[in-house]
Amino acid sequence: MTKSVYINGRWSDGKDDWFEKTNPANGETNWSGQASSADQVAEAVAAARQAQIDWARRPQHDRTTILEAYAEEVKKRSDDIATAISTDMGKTAWEAQAEAGAMAGKVAISIKAQVERAGTSFSEAAFGSMHLTHRPHGVMAVFGPFNFPGHLPNGHIVPALLAGNACVFKPSELAPSVAHVMADAFEAAGLPEGVLNIVQGGRDTGAALLDGDINGLLFTGSAQTGLFFHRHFAGRPEVILALEMGGNNPLIVWDPADINAAADIAAQSAFLTTGQRCSCARRVILPNGKWGDQVVDAIVSRAKDLKIGDHTEADAFMGPLVSEQAAQNALDFQMMLSKKGGKSLRRLKRMDRGGGFVTAGVIDVTDATDVPDEELFGPLMQIIRVDSFDDAIQRANDSHYGLSGGLVSDDDALWLRAHAEMKAGILNRNRPTAGASGEMPFGGPGHSGNFRPGAYYAADYCAWPQASQVSDQANRLGAVGFPK
Repeated sequence: MTKSVYINGRWSDGKDDWFEKTNPANGETNWSGQASSADQVAEAVAAARQAQIDWARRPQHDRTTILEAYAEEVKKRSDDIATAISTDMGKTAWEAQAEAGAMAGKVAISIKAQVERAGTSFSEAAFGSMHLTHRPHGVMAVFGPFNFPGHLPNGHIVPALLAGNACVFKPSELAPSVAHVMADAFEAAGLPEGVLNIVQGGRDTGAALLDGDINGLLFTGSAQTGLFFHRHFAGRPEVILALEMGGNNPLIVWDPADINAAADIAAQSAFLTTGQRCSCARRVILPNGKWGDQVVDAIVSRAKDLKIGDHTEADAFMGPLVSEQAAQNALDFQMMLSKKGGKSLRRLKRMDRGGGFVTAGVIDVTDATDVPDEELFGPLMQIIRVDSFDDAIQRANDSHYGLSGGLVSDDDALWLRAHAEMKAGILNRNRPTAGASGEMPFGGPGHSGNFRPGAYYAADYCAWPQASQVSDQANRLGAVGFPK
């Protein structure tokens, strides 16, 4: 049994329901323990509240130095982090190692972003001077997702701590293991006790944290959950919300010179991380006609030939989905599209091996009716064929979401149109939709978030600006009409 509550630098057993996580590659249990109780969650928030006072008073240099030390400790533990990620959620070895590397790299990026977007400035004035500083919110609740269980919560926690906040982190119950390695790295870096606390568990643990004495909620996950959180905090503007809620992302592929390059970009956009990225392309939009047919054929060929395996197979492109239930959800979604008129070009199937392994699927939904505007977290690409580029733009924007999108085309004029008209916070040209840089903002409009983009812009929601006019002496003002 694994200890599941981390408060003031000490791990203890949870006091609520028992839960466990199985490796989706083989069905073996790799984490088990009791969830944090409501009282333990309240204790974690209280510990963060107390520790945050001293942490915020520390000079910025001291906080930065500790976070830089944390980056070095993460590098030392990169193998442990990668193993925890892979055994929890099934990520391939090369992707899990890349995630561990991104966690370490996040620190330098966050330091740069804070200086640029949430730093200090000074200017002289006739009465003395004007100062711009930034203040932390206080205690931030961080809800982690399963698909990037280290990198994404780390991307909230690091800038929040740099700004002087304390955090209470609830990992996804589908990927709890990496949090223990993160806590160990923070301890080794010298983070004061109580500045970061961890509560493991599912819905009940999350509900207790939502109802706690928090100043902010930093969340990455589904739109359904994010919308619930948004409603939960309605009428409470004093609580900062940063919600990243995924997307039903479009990729337009339109007459580039290289059919194989177009198919590569489309397939990687849809099937990277077994489709378990919120920026994966769900809808690929192509012109009718021979050229579009050739691209579709090339995509289907790639879906058929993708190497699928667990983290011990170095050449695997896709691992399993996070759970057997996730695999069943993908099958059910495919069946629903078929019943609505979708035509399977390459069927997504369960594989004859344990856990959540499925093959990559491609389905043409051009003539389907009432296709839901939903995000399926799995390797199922929907093909849409259109007659004109106007139709392609219209179909791309026919969604409540707006996280990512892309255009594959050699035509500069089409890119100018797509760039101006497509509704996506991350919009790439001749690159996979799942390609995003930590040195740029990550987020989008609609049901993809609440205009609090993460990555480089995380500094914006981790602190609030304070503007000051300063005079060394209290002088008589002598305003017109004011008594002398």
